[in-house]
Amino acid sequence: MWEGYADPSFVKAFEEQNHCKVSASYMGSSDELVAKLRGGSAGNYDVISPSSDVATMISEAELASPLDLSKLPSYEQLSAKLRAMPLVRVNGKVYGVPFMWGPNPLIYDTTAFSKVPESWITMWDPKLREKISVWDDLSTVYMAAQVLGYDKPDPDHLYNLSDQELDAVKNKLIALKPNIRKIWSTGGELTNLFENHEVVAAMGWPLMTNQLRAAKFPVGETIPKENTTGWIDHLMITAGSENKELAYKFLEYMIDAQTQRKVTDMTGYAPANSGAAQFMTPEQQKNLHLDNADEYQKRIYFWQNVPRRAKYNEIWNEVKAAQ
Repeated sequence: MWEGYADPSFVKAFEEQNHCKVSASYMGSSDELVAKLRGGSAGNYDVISPSSDVATMISEAELASPLDLSKLPSYEQLSAKLRAMPLVRVNGKVYGVPFMWGPNPLIYDTTAFSKVPESWITMWDPKLREKISVWDDLSTVYMAAQVLGYDKPDPDHLYNLSDQELDAVKNKLIALKPNIRKIWSTGGELTNLFENHEVVAAMGWPLMTNQLRAAKFPVGETIPKENTTGWIDHLMITAGSENKELAYKFLEYMIDAQTQRKVTDMTGYAPANSGAAQFMTPEQQKNLHLDNADEYQKRIYFWQNVPRRAKYNEIWNEVKAAQ
């Protein structure tokens, strides 16, 4: 699962109710999860939380089980917009439930900037040599593609770039390398880079912003003028699960409005169950953009299935290997 999705603050109650133990294994990227599932590890997990860029692949490969929605009473409470997306539907069957969603924002140290950074191109500023961090994930490729304007006029094109466009993205990211202090893999790693004053800007998750605010760090978060990509995390039951009935109970518990609010408190992510808002203050609802979710989501290009994912990973690996 992604970091924060099995925190004791909300998982403990499920364990007590069902007399079980939830053992979490965290992933650093969507590709890491897919590699584990394809490598025969699917039987080691009952529930997974893939993001929208690999959820379709996992469904089509039957690495997850189609869901019996009658066992999930809270499913109808989930955002109609998120449920309507075809990411986890194959041959009329639903393989996952939307759980949390959010952007990949530009996170920055407010003491290092005189004003809010307006563009992703800020990351390439020579003044930030060895002062930024990027994620070891294809979202970094998407971000560079946005800087090059490949999301215009169709944002969906980010997920189906041509060889020529991918070469340009590669060169753009190689040009960024002098500014990269470190490529981060886990949320806690990026949080530490900020707290140790090793970096002043990065593409991150709202989770890190939440952690840094809790630590009283002078953190800022923004979606630049180019907009940003984002994710819809789904909960799925693996095809190899030997505890499917318990897994259904876990899914129902996790998409319940009150649990969703607790997950939001921990992560800073927006809940798929809009009913969670009733357990929040007006300020919390505003911070999560629940008061204008439709407008806010227009600035987020939700990750989609990438037909040539192997090629994208090849390009990203070449960037990392470049001197």
